[in-house]
Amino acid sequence: MTAAAKRSLLAGLRWTSLRLRLVVVFALVALTAAVSASGIAYWLNREAVLTRTQDAALGDFRQEMQNRAASLPLHPTKDDLQNAAVQMASSSPGYSVLLVDKRDGDKPIVGNSNLDTFTLDNVPLSLQQQVNRKQPTEAGNTYPYHLFWQRTSIRGTPYLVAGTRIIGGGPTGYMLKSLDQERQDLNSLAWSLGIATGLALVGSALLAQAAATTVLRPVQRLGDAARKLGEGKLDTRLVVSGTDELADLSRTFNRAASSLEKKVADMSAREESSRRFVADMSHELRTPLTAITAVAEVLEDEADSLDPMIAPAVHLVVSETRRLNDLVENLMEVTRFDAGTARLVLDTVDVADQVTACIDARAWLDAVDLDAERGMMVRLDPRRLDVILANLIGNALKHGGSPVRVSVRTDGDELVIEVRDHGPGIPEDVLPHVFDRFYKASASRPRSEGSGLGLSIAMENAHIHGGDITAANSPDGDGAVFVLRLPRDAEELTRTARDHGAEARDDEGDAT
Repeated sequence: MTAAAKRSLLAGLRWTSLRLRLVVVFALVALTAAVSASGIAYWLNREAVLTRTQDAALGDFRQEMQNRAASLPLHPTKDDLQNAAVQMASSSPGYSVLLVDKRDGDKPIVGNSNLDTFTLDNVPLSLQQQVNRKQPTEAGNTYPYHLFWQRTSIRGTPYLVAGTRIIGGGPTGYMLKSLDQERQDLNSLAWSLGIATGLALVGSALLAQAAATTVLRPVQRLGDAARKLGEGKLDTRLVVSGTDELADLSRTFNRAASSLEKKVADMSAREESSRRFVADMSHELRTPLTAITAVAEVLEDEADSLDPMIAPAVHLVVSETRRLNDLVENLMEVTRFDAGTARLVLDTVDVADQVTACIDARAWLDAVDLDAERGMMVRLDPRRLDVILANLIGNALKHGGSPVRVSVRTDGDELVIEVRDHGPGIPEDVLPHVFDRFYKASASRPRSEGSGLGLSIAMENAHIHGGDITAANSPDGDGAVFVLRLPRDAEELTRTARDHGAEARDDEGDAT
């Protein structure tokens, strides 16, 4: 299975995925509709079946009571009742009959068509009371006795029980009709409706899957294209087909990608042109600066013998020449960082010796308090570490207050060098910008002795080692603190960069 297929499968399984939500919504709608339709159909069919069976049995029972039970003698014997019940049951649509009459002392005489299935105990007491209760005759009710019925369950089987009395004197009749066949028919109907509901649910899920595939496949392609675009592959485009909203979205994406590619190309071209201009300008300035620097040094040596009116001008020319030379060198270094051509030249050094050499070379021994134990060996670029330290310590001496304290320690796999001065600190609004190029803390003093690139170059040198520099004010309010963090072994960083470069070249080879 490819990585894209795995991503697609996992995306479809997430609870937050649109595909799953679409399938669930379709399934819920189909389930609700199917259950509602099945429930209504079952209820209507149930009422129709039971009503049809009930009306047929009750109508036949009423007719039999009128034809047979009403023709019995006024005081029938048990045999008369028995024969009449059997005759009524034999001509009925499958029900049992029970006839009850009373003798003196209210002793009941019972005749039934089937002693095993129907006795007076099977008739609910409430139904017996209702059947035997004489109703008052009035305009809306001309008969004192009526036919009453009730559905009941006997030993788990549903039955229809009904009863009535002969008007004007005669036996009371009851009938018992089994509804088991109707229950079986309704159970079969329920199973059929359940199967239909399940099939509807499966069909809705398949339909939702098809709809999700139709809708989400272009969305997925759009997401993959946007991901590639975010990874820097600005030539990514979508194949547009159709005239629907998704096709319009794909066309809009292609237009946006083309516009973005053009703008990035223009910006890259301008940036490359600017970088080349700075590099060429810096390179071209080095030759005349070398001659100017040589002349300035000669003038500086002869400054004491020159006219006192000219000497200050000579000193100013020498100072500005050195400042211009530093600026050109810094611009060359910044250009190398921007072009990505800066490389590390690693060596294993003793950090204490390296910091001491940096301070000694610039005659800062009297102004710097060093706290570093010998024997802390690290693998890094000594020249770039010297540039970082020179900028941090020089900045502390120039803008902070003496004494400047430099402490060196290790923290796990990191080398930590802390440079602290005892000056007024850094204003809070300046702290976020101290490493910006050409940033001036005061707009009223845009010109200073520095180039405005020192801390920026120090940060770039820290980054190329895989480290970082942070600036903050001392918690006790006495001076600023710069903390440099570098990996103790930058070899791993350069090895990873080489591996990534090799992989990129391999990918380009595969693409071609």
